[in-house]
Amino acid sequence: MGGIAQGTKVLAEGGYEKIFRQTFETVPEEQLLDSFACYLSTSAGPVMGVLYVSTVKLAYCSDSPLPYNNGSRTEWSYYKVIMPLHQLRAVNPSTSRVNPSEKYIQVISIDGHEFWFMGFLNYEGAVKYLQDALQLHSFLSV
Repeated sequence: MGGIAQGTKVLAEGGYEKIFRQTFETVPEEQLLDSFACYLSTSAGPVMGVLYVSTVKLAYCSDSPLPYNNGSRTEWSYYKVIMPLHQLRAVNPSTSRVNPSEKYIQVISIDGHEFWFMGFLNYEGAVKYLQDALQLHSFLSV
C-alpha cells in the first residue's frame, strides 16, 4: 500500500528529480542519479521515505511529517538525513540471520554516525548504487 501512495505522490509533485530539488539544497551541477523508496530505522521505529543518491550526496526524507514535542506543544516536521559523499565511509549490505528476507543497508559516515535503511523494493539496485557512489567519491578524492 505504501508503494501506491509513494507513486501517487511522485506523480502529483512532478517526479523524483523535482521533489529532490524542492526538498534539499542543491548546487546547479548536481545530478540526481537514482532514488529508492525505503524505511529508515529510528529509535521511534521505521520511517517510510525516499533515499536519494546524487553526484554530491545521499539524502533521505520521510514521506510524511513526524510529530515531536516543542515544550508543551506538538509540532510536525519531515525526517531528513543528508550525507555529503565526501563524508561517506562505508556502505554495508546486511541480511537478518533470523529472517533472511529482511535485508538492510548500513551507511556509515566518516565521523561514525550509522544509518540503517530497509524495506527496499529494489534492494540489489540500492546496494549497487550506494556502493558505486562510495567508490566513485573515493576514486575522485585520491
